[in-house]
Amino acid sequence: MKFASPEFRAQTGGLFDGFADNWCSVIPNAMTERMSPLGFRLSDGTIDRAAGEAWRASECDVEIGLAMLESLVSGRSYALVWKPDGVTTEITFEPDSQAIVEYVPGRRRVRSAGLKVWRDGQLEFATLFLPDTVYRWQRDVNGGEWEERTAGLLRSESAHFPNPLGLVPLVEIPNRTRLHKTPVSEIRQVIPLQNGVNTLWAHTFAAADSVALPARAVLGMDRPVREIVDSTGEVVGEEDLPIGKFRSDRLLWLEKPGAAIGEFSAADIRQFGETIDRLVDHIAAQTRTPGHYLVGRMANVGVDALNQSEAGLVAKVRERQRYTGSALREIMRIEALAAGEPGRAEALRLGDVVWRDPQFRSDAQFADALTKLKSLNIPDEALWERIPGTTPEEIARWKAMRDDQAAAIVGGSLGGLFGPKPEPADPAPADPAEDAA
Repeated sequence: MKFASPEFRAQTGGLFDGFADNWCSVIPNAMTERMSPLGFRLSDGTIDRAAGEAWRASECDVEIGLAMLESLVSGRSYALVWKPDGVTTEITFEPDSQAIVEYVPGRRRVRSAGLKVWRDGQLEFATLFLPDTVYRWQRDVNGGEWEERTAGLLRSESAHFPNPLGLVPLVEIPNRTRLHKTPVSEIRQVIPLQNGVNTLWAHTFAAADSVALPARAVLGMDRPVREIVDSTGEVVGEEDLPIGKFRSDRLLWLEKPGAAIGEFSAADIRQFGETIDRLVDHIAAQTRTPGHYLVGRMANVGVDALNQSEAGLVAKVRERQRYTGSALREIMRIEALAAGEPGRAEALRLGDVVWRDPQFRSDAQFADALTKLKSLNIPDEALWERIPGTTPEEIARWKAMRDDQAAAIVGGSLGGLFGPKPEPADPAPADPAEDAA
């Protein structure tokens, strides 16, 4: 209700305070559902199975969707790579409200410090990660001075200790930004249009309640009144009768000569809806979100036309994959260092993230495209990677199955390749004469 006039606010009070026609949620959700990391490729082009196992062990395949949504909405989110028990590496994602990273001045990718804060009961905790030392503090939730942490620690355990990784394990996952600018929320430019949509809907509801239906008026006649009498029955005055009762009972009276009935025509409130549609079109254009994502209307649309309408969204998702992929590679590089594998960490730093294709296609489209690519002698593994949702583990399993089929052909076991072999026939009964001989 930001654009509502003070007069309108005074008239409606707080009637629309809890109302919102939320278009802001559609924008990041449309991107998140197309951003699915499937695995990590090393610098030599092979899939890092150890990274994939560590990724799933921390349930990152589930949590990454929440982290990317947080990044799109808030502008950034964070990931912490740590060994809480000193043995098992754990990857956790943190919201923008509970973490922050500081960079070396003049070097936007070199982290100098990371801070994580959270609350538990009546205490607020803070952990500061520096490349050489980890500091841990606590204080009361109502404020006060920070002091060395004692809650949850053993009596012999120190609140501060050397950083075993030798680097800041907190990694920022930023949304798109500009040089020397902070990351920007994906819905920042949508909010003013969203406020306009909410205000117009409020005006539409108010108009529908008051002027959307024809209204009748009694002309040339005094308002209905009733007499006011005292305790003795004497008339001492009169007062107007509330006309609400007459409206609900649909009663009219015409007793005064010259009285007539007039009518106010219903107001046309379609103009509000047309303006809302224009605002939604602007939201779609500015955010490169397909119109059918917002209005949900699509009929008799060809495949080419549908792909063209989603081209802007697909291009935007692929652009965001580059920013997010850089942060994910850094996360898994730290995981490899924590696992004591510096060689794999370096290969991950120069590697790539395997993403699901952000372009939605039907099975028939994919089959046709893969068949044409196969005619160019592209290896099967490269074609399998293009199938949506195919994980590196599935590709490895398919490769093993293909090798087993090839081995069966070379070994001549065609029955084992195409199905169960037929049961051997029963041997003929022996001739007693032959046995005697």
